[in-house]
Amino acid sequence: MSLLNLSKLLSPNAVAVIGGSDRPGSVGQVVVSNLLAGGFAGTVHIVNPRRMTIAGALWSASIEDLPSVPDMAVVITPGPEVPEVIARLGARGVKVAVVISAGITHANGLREAMLAAARPAGLRIIGPNGLGLLVPPARLNASFARGAAAPGGLALISQSGALISGIVDWASTRDIGFSGIVSVGDMAEADLGDLIDLFAADPQTDAILMYIEGVTNPVRFMSAAAAAARIKPVIALKAGQTAAAGKAALSHTGALAGAYDVHAAAFERAGIVMVESLSDLLDAATALSSRSALPGSRLAIVTNGGGAGILALDAMTATGARPAELSQETLSKLDAVLPAGWSHGHPVDVMGDAHADRYRAALEIVLEDAGVDAVLVINCPTALSSPDEIAKDLVAGLAQIPARGSPKPLLACWLGDTNRQAVSPTFAAAGIPVFETPDAAIRGFGHLVAVQRARERLTDAPTGHVEGGGTQVAVQTLIDAARAEGRTLLNEVEAKAVLAAYGVPVVETRFAATADAVGETCEGLKAPYAVKIVSPQISHKSDVGGVVLDLACAQDAVAAARAMAERIGLNHPEFAIEGFAVETMAVRAGSHELIVGIAADATFGPVIMVGAGGKAVEVLNDKALGLPPLDGALARALIGRTRISRLLAGYRDEPPADVPGVAAVLEALSAIAIDLPDILELDINPLLVNAQGVLALDARIVITSQASEGSRVALSPAPGK
Repeated sequence: MSLLNLSKLLSPNAVAVIGGSDRPGSVGQVVVSNLLAGGFAGTVHIVNPRRMTIAGALWSASIEDLPSVPDMAVVITPGPEVPEVIARLGARGVKVAVVISAGITHANGLREAMLAAARPAGLRIIGPNGLGLLVPPARLNASFARGAAAPGGLALISQSGALISGIVDWASTRDIGFSGIVSVGDMAEADLGDLIDLFAADPQTDAILMYIEGVTNPVRFMSAAAAAARIKPVIALKAGQTAAAGKAALSHTGALAGAYDVHAAAFERAGIVMVESLSDLLDAATALSSRSALPGSRLAIVTNGGGAGILALDAMTATGARPAELSQETLSKLDAVLPAGWSHGHPVDVMGDAHADRYRAALEIVLEDAGVDAVLVINCPTALSSPDEIAKDLVAGLAQIPARGSPKPLLACWLGDTNRQAVSPTFAAAGIPVFETPDAAIRGFGHLVAVQRARERLTDAPTGHVEGGGTQVAVQTLIDAARAEGRTLLNEVEAKAVLAAYGVPVVETRFAATADAVGETCEGLKAPYAVKIVSPQISHKSDVGGVVLDLACAQDAVAAARAMAERIGLNHPEFAIEGFAVETMAVRAGSHELIVGIAADATFGPVIMVGAGGKAVEVLNDKALGLPPLDGALARALIGRTRISRLLAGYRDEPPADVPGVAAVLEALSAIAIDLPDILELDINPLLVNAQGVLALDARIVITSQASEGSRVALSPAPGK
């Protein structure tokens, strides 16, 4: 439904509080009090069967008695009453309801009843089980948050109401304002994608911040986020990095929590900058409050304390920021205005006794350097100067610098919380974000760099994908046949046939129904041989002794197959042995073992994986994830995020491996994920790669037990080339 009626959230003509109250300490009383204290220019209605008189609000005994139709309602009634309240609001013509009431779930049937009641009138619902809504530019505080937010350019969408209260309190001490704050609650109707669309279209919103526990509509979410990130920074903190946290997130919101690393891959693909902690999110909020465009990642540092400047340089290694390299001309100009003991390099140390005039002279020169994209100015408090006066004089002086006509971003670090608080209003009025530590300032700048790079990546979306063509039908027939036999695991021969159909180089593999037939199967294959067990119950063959390598002749292959069948039959009588896969041992000098594959995520569907392979794949834990569709550029970027990519690039006398060949395999897997939704999991382990090419030695494919109804891909594939 997207923006239908949701725009009323940002500028309602009137708000009705259903369940509003004058009982001290009740949610209804706090919401009404916040609405009236905020200075909302529209009409505030209180709907409660009990008559009450509250200055500034109009009382009605029922929804039907409202003297006019408000654009928005806030619902605070007990959960069982909510479906009827929603039906009556819809019949009255109300367009959107913020449902704060809790206890509205699938289990008790109230969630479905509420949605059914809203549907005939097209009434949109935020919540239930949320903190409410704040729109500072409209002086609207329809929440039970403690404290009010100042107007500004940041939008905040959060699945935690408690975090909203904390962030509002934090922002109030830093002169950071918001265009809107929405507590989404359980997202029964309007979801994250809808609200991203809302703030992407809002001219008063410069950037969007999100706290996310789970995504309920991944296709909508990805589409909305990618569209928004093209025009505005989108920053997200995803909860649930550990298994315990993920479980808690699931129980908190009822949304699919999904794997943290898959969310990271999805966010990157959608242009969302992902942060790892609340501190990071707040640093990003501080940096984004400047509203300045960032021309590049080269950051210059001007400081009155050498140690603080060095700490700032150290912090850059963990971000996308780069230390600026000052030109000789710049250094010569600085020599002329700074004391003889200055650092004569970068960071620019203006010395501990510097007053505003020295800061200002140094800043003007550094800002003019063509090799500088932004400047961080640091002040360490000393008894020789007033940090507050330095800030005021600095801002006044900067306004007179000609270069500020086309400003490069300026960030400030006034070391220490007391020091920062003293200058925060001065810098905020000038649009300069201020931090209390050098590392926080660098992290904030790093987020600006990440936003810039995320936007650049969005312009590199795939132009098409590899297609199976007519082979897609043949592969689907193979899958249907396996399912008809009651199998959800394709044997190795079948799995390699799927890969070959999509152009993945595979080692020739033949099937022998019995151990005695292995010898005949070896005919036409070159020794030495590899023999592997084929069983619908055995997914990882080496774990049960189901792989024998380097067999010199057909007789050895037969003997190995007999011993294998006897051993597995003895140790695992529950496994049905269907036969054996026989192939020539692939010996490739200088090869690296990779694992590539398709995994199924509960939220975002199929995910493409690449990393270090072999038996130690779990121990090495070196992998990168990406969402289909992939093209060559995205595939190569995915490979580049693995540690093993450094070996693939070549070193000393080792030549570079065939990385384009690996990328082509990933493209093929992307096409399989798109074309064949019946494939749940696919592993190629190992995929051998050396300078001469790639070769899939072993493969495993898991299919759905029932035919899939359609694509599970979260991103819409581009038309095939």
